[in-house]
Amino acid sequence: MGPVTFRVARGETVVLLGRSGSGKTTTLRLINALLEPTGGEVRVGGRATTAWDSVRLRRSIGYVIQEVGLFPHFTVRRNVGVVPVLEGWDAGRREGRVAELLDLVGLPPAEYGGRFPHELSGGERQRVGVARALAADPPILLCDEPFGALDPVTRTQLQEEFATLKARLGKTVVFVTHDVREALLLGDRVILLHEGRIKFDGSPEAFRTSDDESVGAFRSML
Repeated sequence: MGPVTFRVARGETVVLLGRSGSGKTTTLRLINALLEPTGGEVRVGGRATTAWDSVRLRRSIGYVIQEVGLFPHFTVRRNVGVVPVLEGWDAGRREGRVAELLDLVGLPPAEYGGRFPHELSGGERQRVGVARALAADPPILLCDEPFGALDPVTRTQLQEEFATLKARLGKTVVFVTHDVREALLLGDRVILLHEGRIKFDGSPEAFRTSDDESVGAFRSML
C-alpha cells in the first residue's frame, strides 16, 4: 500500500470504497490492530494502536464482517452477549442489553433469543452480527462488506435499516464496500482507494460531481 492519510470525526460514517485489492480491508485491520503499520501510525482515540493493549483496543471497537462468524453451538442470546461476558457484566445488565439490541435489529428476543445460527436466514444472522458488535456499546464500529454475501432484496433492506440505525446510535463507523450505491447511501464521507492510495475523499454529493477519472468509473456503475 501507498501512504494513506485520513481522519474520522467522532460520530462520522466514512465508507472505504474500491475494487478488490485496493487496500480497503487492510486499512480496516490496521484500525483495530489486526495488522501493524510498517510505517507511520494509526491513532484511535488519540493514541497510536501500538500503544494500546490489543485486547482492550479490540473490545472497544465493534467489528462486523461478511461471514458474521457466529458461534454455531451458542444461541442467539449467548452470541450477542459474548463481549459483555468477557467484560464481566452481571447477568441482569447483560440480559437487558442483549434484549435491547435484538429488538433494535428487528429480532424480538422472545422469538429469536433461544435459536441457534443454523435456524436463521442469512439476513437474520447478519442482524445478530450487528447486535453482537454493538453489545458492549463501543464508540467505534468497523464493517467489512457486511452485506456482500446476501441476496439483492435482503441486502437492500439491511442497507436501509443500517442507515437508520447508525443515525440513531451516533457511532463512529468505518465501512468497507465495493458497491458504489451502498457507499453513497451509508457514508457521510466516501474515500475511494485504488492500489493502496486515496483517489477521492469527500461527501457523497461531491463524489457524484467529481471529474476524477477513477470516480467516474465507479459512477458508471450506478
